[in-house]
Amino acid sequence: MTRVLAAVELEAAAELLASGALVAIPTDTVYGLAARLDDPRAVEALFTAKGRPTSVPIAVLCASPHAARALATRWPPAAAALATRFWPGPLTLVVPTDAALAARVGATRGVGLRVPADATCRGLLERSGPLAVTSANRHGDRPATSAEAVLDALGAAEVAAVLDAGPRDGEVSTVVDLTGDGAAIVREGAIGTADVRSTVSGS
Repeated sequence: MTRVLAAVELEAAAELLASGALVAIPTDTVYGLAARLDDPRAVEALFTAKGRPTSVPIAVLCASPHAARALATRWPPAAAALATRFWPGPLTLVVPTDAALAARVGATRGVGLRVPADATCRGLLERSGPLAVTSANRHGDRPATSAEAVLDALGAAEVAAVLDAGPRDGEVSTVVDLTGDGAAIVREGAIGTADVRSTVSGS
């Protein structure tokens, strides 16, 4: 049976993740399904629970810009400028990383990194370390914006616990690919294209 944890039960959530379990967590956009990034079997289980093709990459959430930067093999000026302006917040930066890490989360060119603004999420990340996180729903379905929606979408079979911190607003993060020469906006979300471009042009 899936446990529903209160937002303050961060240690319990971190312990479950450390054991290889999957935990649904609040972010500043929607609820995500999380696995320890350094546990390949848990990340593989994340793809399975989601029903997500392994060719569709999973993003990585980090507690701080420093923790995110440590995962990158190259950190271009545009990444520094965007991170300074928008992190913590709903911006995912796709940057080059170690090939083994990229392969673990289903990426080929680079890994999407994000530092969320949500206090509960960041408190968990400070305890767990970086997490592979995808929206807590079946692949192709609407993202879950509450703990109840997570349980309806995924059920008890795959999810050990839901860290309940109330409803989320449902607006997805903006994704910017920085693996090439410029900055390509892969998905416009909570942060507008104009804001991204103005920040990059000034970097």
